[in-house]
Amino acid sequence: MDYVAGWREATGAVTELAEALAMAGLEPGVRLRAGAEDDGAGVVRLELTVSAARRLAELAEVAAPHFGKAS
Repeated sequence: MDYVAGWREATGAVTELAEALAMAGLEPGVRLRAGAEDDGAGVVRLELTVSAARRLAELAEVAAPHFGKAS
């Protein structure tokens, strides 16, 4: 398995997600980690404080109609 390739892809995704969350005002209270699964696929782990999780939920509700999901 090429774990490094999966991890490298996940690292790029972490950077993109961190930038987007910071632009949304969620930088404090967010922890992102890149890794790889047993099969070599990249994985991003997200940990949030309760307040950051609630804010992210609000943002997801606002964004849902733009991605074809209505509440």
